[in-house]
Amino acid sequence: MQTEFQANQFKILYQDDYIVAIHKPAGLLVHRSPIDKRETQFAVQITQDAIGKTVLPIHRLDKPTSGVLLFALDTSTANQLSEQFREHTINKTYLAICRGWTDKSGRIDTPLKYKLDKLADKNKKTPSAPQSALTNYRTVAHTTMDHRIGEFDKQRYSLVELNPATGRKHQLRRHLKQISHQIIGDTKHGDRFHNQFFYKWLGQHRLYLAATQLEFNHPKTTQKIIIKAPLEASFQHALNKLNFQPLI
Repeated sequence: MQTEFQANQFKILYQDDYIVAIHKPAGLLVHRSPIDKRETQFAVQITQDAIGKTVLPIHRLDKPTSGVLLFALDTSTANQLSEQFREHTINKTYLAICRGWTDKSGRIDTPLKYKLDKLADKNKKTPSAPQSALTNYRTVAHTTMDHRIGEFDKQRYSLVELNPATGRKHQLRRHLKQISHQIIGDTKHGDRFHNQFFYKWLGQHRLYLAATQLEFNHPKTTQKIIIKAPLEASFQHALNKLNFQPLI
């Protein structure tokens, strides 16, 4: 039986004989991890229960990130899709609410050092040099809020579309921090004062980062596949309240 969490937020976005894509809710792990030993729900198991087949994860979404998550239904398909990810031919699109007013568009190409999880990566050998990382972004809208933080009476926020060309660990969250436009709700790389403001104002705690679209070539038919995921209600609630003004 599905729990309330699964029934309300888990959704199959696409399925055929070779692949399945789901909407992963924020707060759901992709698979079992020693980092969160007390967690009992995982996207892999929920998807398998829903379709009655074994699924193989092709990529990851951080636990607090919601959106499109892709699985293969056999090893051959998994290998072909993984190759597309390695060759950076899969186009990933994310939407984020960020601190400050970002430029109309930009490119962040700062290399990132591999980040170890003390438990999950304790036996893993890691690269000594920073790895190349590239994120392209486009600002969708800006807004201003009347709220004092520090010396400023008004706060600026941006709605940003992000397109990572590489897939480094926490890449988007780390890259946005590097340009001082931290993603709201990011407890590790974000700004705690803006995070606290959003939590108190909206009464919900989440990372405002969502994987909204995945575009790739089908491993069997070579047809272009575009899978889109709607925003979660909590993310949409924030957008409604912020009254973003689209850039012209």
